[in-house]
Amino acid sequence: MKYNKYIDHTLLQPQATKAEVQKIVDEAKENDFATVMVNPCWIPFVAPQLKGTDVKPACVIGFPLGANTTAVKVFEVKDALSNGAEEVDMVINIGALKDGDDAYVTKEIKALKEAAGDHCLKVIIETCLLSDEEKIRACKDVVAGGADFVKTSTGFSTAGATPKDVALMKKAVEGSNVKVKAAGGVRTPEELKEMIEAGAERIGTSHGVELVK
Repeated sequence: MKYNKYIDHTLLQPQATKAEVQKIVDEAKENDFATVMVNPCWIPFVAPQLKGTDVKPACVIGFPLGANTTAVKVFEVKDALSNGAEEVDMVINIGALKDGDDAYVTKEIKALKEAAGDHCLKVIIETCLLSDEEKIRACKDVVAGGADFVKTSTGFSTAGATPKDVALMKKAVEGSNVKVKAAGGVRTPEELKEMIEAGAERIGTSHGVELVK
């Protein structure tokens, strides 16, 4: 089985240089990955280089804390799309979820999906900060908000994806069109296979080249 189209080839470190971003663009084109996933400031640099390829430019929104206002996140989506992004990965307001304010979380996802339109919106719920009950509620909010994916992690908190969380999320979105993305800590071919077997249909990783070799 070919795994290349599962991979969002990712570089989100704040200290990333142009040369390092160029490297992941080149690697993504060479390996025909799903996307190049970068911070929004890099989209004007990345997007023109991916024109005419089957690799999409993608970026994060409200990253990594998710604590911006909805209006700021909506602006970020529109700005990213105007610069050439084709997929966006937003971070939910984790505090709102933990407060039980699912109405806020759902309304925000809806607003960002409206801004994204036909473009793929993935929603990061930061599983390492949530109980299983909160993870399930977050998944239901993603479904209600009309997003395309629910995603485990930013990779910048206390832990990343686990097969257990992926399986839990897959079950929580059953019967909907929402897919699961695993991100954070997927470094070996064995871990990649475990995530896919658990139900992940996209993998966010900075180790894409090693994973598909």
